[in-house]
Amino acid sequence: MQISRRHFLSLAVFAAVAPDNPQSAIAQAYPTRPVRWIVGGSAGSPTDTYARLLGQWLSERLGQPFVIENRPGSGGNIGTAAAVRAPADGYSLLLVSTTNAISATLYEKLSFDFIRDIVPVAAIARVPLVLEVNPTVPAKTVPELIAYAKANPGRIILASPGIGTLPHLLGELFKMIAGIDMVHVPYRSGAPALTDLIGGQVHVYFDGISSSIEHIKAGKLRPLAITAATRLKELPDVPAMSEFLPGYEASGWFGVGAPIGTHAEIIERLNSEINAGLASPLIKAQLGDTVLAISPADFGRLIAGETEKWAKVVRAAGIKPD
Repeated sequence: MQISRRHFLSLAVFAAVAPDNPQSAIAQAYPTRPVRWIVGGSAGSPTDTYARLLGQWLSERLGQPFVIENRPGSGGNIGTAAAVRAPADGYSLLLVSTTNAISATLYEKLSFDFIRDIVPVAAIARVPLVLEVNPTVPAKTVPELIAYAKANPGRIILASPGIGTLPHLLGELFKMIAGIDMVHVPYRSGAPALTDLIGGQVHVYFDGISSSIEHIKAGKLRPLAITAATRLKELPDVPAMSEFLPGYEASGWFGVGAPIGTHAEIIERLNSEINAGLASPLIKAQLGDTVLAISPADFGRLIAGETEKWAKVVRAAGIKPD
């Protein structure tokens, strides 16, 4: 898919400007009935968790239920297609994430154009991952892992939760920048990949901090780097990847989108209420430093940049959906 960054940014800016028209009264009264929030992941997935957390906040703040509708499958495309087909009236939202940015290029034939058909409403969080290895791997730093991989081409196994997932693309980006070869083994989800990493059946994995930190503290996994631009307070002794590979910075992100044509004042109100929720002690206690409270226009710029970034990796690595 050929992505028009200028077109997408123009949509994001348009969404952030509330025009003076007869719909203003409707926007001010919004919502007057339940809101459907489509999630392209299953119950209990990270996307589902973020939607339910913010959905509860919005329900309490705006006086109408925000009902989570799980539509998993096809890299989030089933849920996105449902949102695209929904009326652009503010009563159908979409939980958007890095998966959408990847899928825009990974899947060549889609019934929609994510960049064109979904407008940014609000970001929720940006979450880095950790590069970790089984302790049997004789590398205690990123440079040592790179040297070991170059000395053993094709012998190091890189696990992922599936083809085209963020951990997979993080690994491909690492291989490209470091100039190394690792064998990619996709799993059906993150849990079995992590289990086999701990067991030594695979050697390298990019995982979320929350699912790995206890194994790291127990010495079952060795963290080598954080994919964010800076170190994390949860793992203060683990360096950022960019300390060894300048330009390497990547993370997962989550937010809210709506069908193109959704009234700008509704988008602005949702953005304001979501950002208020992200600043609340209750939600900050759960999301911590990952909170990302920005304007619709800034979120649009983030999405556009991320879509272009992962498109380059997908194409360079020749990744095709399973």
